[in-house]
Amino acid sequence: MERPRPSADNLYGLLMGPASVTPDKPAVVEADGAGTLRETSYGALDALTRRYAAVLDGLGLDVGDRVVVEADTSAASVAMLLACSMLGLPFVTVGPQTPDTRLASIVDAVEPALHARAEHLAPRERVRAQGRAHFGPDGLVVERPPARRVRRRREVLATDTAYIVFTSGSTGRPKGVVMSHRSIVTFLRAMLQDRLAGPGDRVASTSPLQFDFALFGIGVALSSGGTLVPVRREDLGSPRRMIGFLRDAAVTQVHGVPSLWRPVLRHDPDLLKELHRVASVVFAGEEFPLPELRRLQEMLPGVRLVNGYGATESMAASFTVVPDPLPAGTERLSIGHAHAGAEMTLVDEAGEVVTEPGRTGEIYLRTPALFTGYWNDPEATAAVLVDDPVEPRHRAEGAAHRRPGPAGRGRGAVVRGPLRLPGPDPRQPGGTGRDRGDLDPDRRGELGRGRAGAARRGPRAGGGRRPGRPRRRLDVAAALAFCARELPAYMVPRSVYTVPELPLTENGKVDRALLTQTLASARGASDLRHATNA
Repeated sequence: MERPRPSADNLYGLLMGPASVTPDKPAVVEADGAGTLRETSYGALDALTRRYAAVLDGLGLDVGDRVVVEADTSAASVAMLLACSMLGLPFVTVGPQTPDTRLASIVDAVEPALHARAEHLAPRERVRAQGRAHFGPDGLVVERPPARRVRRRREVLATDTAYIVFTSGSTGRPKGVVMSHRSIVTFLRAMLQDRLAGPGDRVASTSPLQFDFALFGIGVALSSGGTLVPVRREDLGSPRRMIGFLRDAAVTQVHGVPSLWRPVLRHDPDLLKELHRVASVVFAGEEFPLPELRRLQEMLPGVRLVNGYGATESMAASFTVVPDPLPAGTERLSIGHAHAGAEMTLVDEAGEVVTEPGRTGEIYLRTPALFTGYWNDPEATAAVLVDDPVEPRHRAEGAAHRRPGPAGRGRGAVVRGPLRLPGPDPRQPGGTGRDRGDLDPDRRGELGRGRAGAARRGPRAGGGRRPGRPRRRLDVAAALAFCARELPAYMVPRSVYTVPELPLTENGKVDRALLTQTLASARGASDLRHATNA
């Protein structure tokens, strides 16, 4: 059977549209192993995509067959994702830092036809995908072909799956978020309408490829005809190297979690004065501490700061420009209005739509850019894709809503305009960057450089500790070793402290401010045990 043909609403078609208009323009600017900047034009990126697609097509894969792509963000990995999109092969992105056990669980879940790795990565012997391949600037090399298939489909439809992103699983079983071509293309067209980026932008992407924030950066940069600038993990580890790279690559827009800026703000804020070309910073994934946000505004005068809010299941719900300067007395950032083509509705506990100023409720997102569902998990899907609260009998296209999960209800206060999020602990995943409830709790891993973590043992069934059983001390060295073995590098804590008990607020939540003070005052004391991950 001939190669499947992609529909008009295909991720490849949208992102490679500029290749026919500006083929010589840089699509990707990246640093090689020596740190030297290298450009890949739109024409060259499209040619590499087509070379990859020819190899994939030769394997006889059918529309819907999954491909695990293990890589950092680069021109080659972008081409691999686009080649999969062209042929209707859903890609599942994982980073090189992903532990074998987690990657194996993803492979077991999606049963991919092919596991494709960036060419410099060693094979994963414990990961048993049907087929195995590696890719780089010179092409895609198949090491072990998958079993031959019978192709049943001739067309790649807009409703076919474009990709599957797995949540981090730091608080439970990872869930695969399934996004169709129509959903992601609709979302990216909304970003074009909102003019988040333009053809003159050089967009720096700092998130690992397995997170949707990285896919967001790729999509926004290329669909707008701009240039994608992936920042290497080794450069992110040093404020001086990171700022130097952003400066040398002439970056105009930076995407990243708020904690990306913390090291440079704390240790060498004057470095930010070198970013003469940066015009906007888009942040999401966690709450931006307001003192740090004010400091960033001070060091980057005139730069537009944009608060992104939403979840993997819809890529994002809104992007709101932060007032400059931030007004005195501001306690929480507004999440503004939904992006073009979407709508956020506030619904109270009785299921009624909130219309009066100052009242709170759950945020429901109405948009054609919603995910299809969680991979092989219909119960979890049904819990968040619900009927239209305004007219639940109406099941027309786009009437389904994404509502918060049970782990933490995202709530907002409506003022007949922008929404603000009061109430829940702002350090729950999302903060003002991504809805504390609208964001799956498993996304906690994307926060990157976490500042603190806390856990509290609940009572045993039947009450209390087991009689006569002595209290065991935590083996902090073993705990750190376990984290290093089971978690990606960016999630591994550097230190572990144990205290007799956790201070709580009157609502029963961990009092993090008091916990921080306790740790600061107890360092070196007998009631504090500590280990450092060297």
